[in-house]
Amino acid sequence: MTRSTLNAMSLDELWALHEGIASDLAARLIAEKNALELRLKQLNRGSHGEQTEPSTQRRPYPKVFPKFRNPDHPSETWAGRGKRPRWLTAQLKTGKRIDDFRIDRAA
Repeated sequence: MTRSTLNAMSLDELWALHEGIASDLAARLIAEKNALELRLKQLNRGSHGEQTEPSTQRRPYPKVFPKFRNPDHPSETWAGRGKRPRWLTAQLKTGKRIDDFRIDRAA
């Protein structure tokens, strides 16, 4: 369809053309989605044809023991992973060293 053909059409004809294109597009999208879902089901089947579920369980991680302890509140500990806790950051700003808060494993 050329631009001159579209310019020659009335508003009602253009609107009907628009609705036809929109319905065809919706039907093709639904058909494509169904085809992709069918393909995904085929890919999820195991080598013997049984359905395999994707694993939703997390991998087991080892227990991480705390390495640093707040002397003011001994229940506050930090394992050295992630962002530094506020209590440790405040203590380091006062001039203390991080080794001052290290938990002695030999004890």
